[in-house]
Amino acid sequence: MRVEVEELRAALKRLVVASDADRRMIERELHDGVQQHLIALAVNLQLAGQASGSDAAAARKLLEEMGRDVQQALDETSLLAQRIYPATLEAGALGALLRSAAVSAGLPASVDVDAPSNHPPEVVMTVYLCWLNMLACRSVETRARIRVRESEDVLAFELVGNAACSDADLDYLRDRVEALGGRLAVTSGSDGGTRVSGSLPLSR
Repeated sequence: MRVEVEELRAALKRLVVASDADRRMIERELHDGVQQHLIALAVNLQLAGQASGSDAAAARKLLEEMGRDVQQALDETSLLAQRIYPATLEAGALGALLRSAAVSAGLPASVDVDAPSNHPPEVVMTVYLCWLNMLACRSVETRARIRVRESEDVLAFELVGNAACSDADLDYLRDRVEALGGRLAVTSGSDGGTRVSGSLPLSR
């Protein structure tokens, strides 16, 4: 009993640490991405104002740069918001969500989902996070694959990639799956790739 309590505490601690690490990553992405574009926009706005009366060509060039900065900031904000909490999550459109993640990553991938679209948001988010992790740790040479099936109130999924994923990320995913009453198994292939198999109950 004491061993189980210690394991539970360790799992909860890993979830907290992983959550804090994700917040730090979001802060860095905001600082290094969106914020830098907005700073450049503010500087160019001042310069354009100064040049508008005396150098129309320079002003037009600055306006073009500002347009690019605005578009990049919008694109990066949209991608970050999608990663934090996808807009399609509440609708439970799991297949569309997984395909969108692959397109956003710019990577070839195979998505095979045979399940209704009315899953609990926390279940959809968990499968989505597993898929994001697989996309992030694979190399560009081969296609990552995910297969999702529903049977007897259980959502089963399997992901395959050709690169090794970090132990910390896999521990976090395993803890999250188990916190929802599910199971996650990770195996490494002879080619150095990773296979992640999991199941999540759809009713608790």
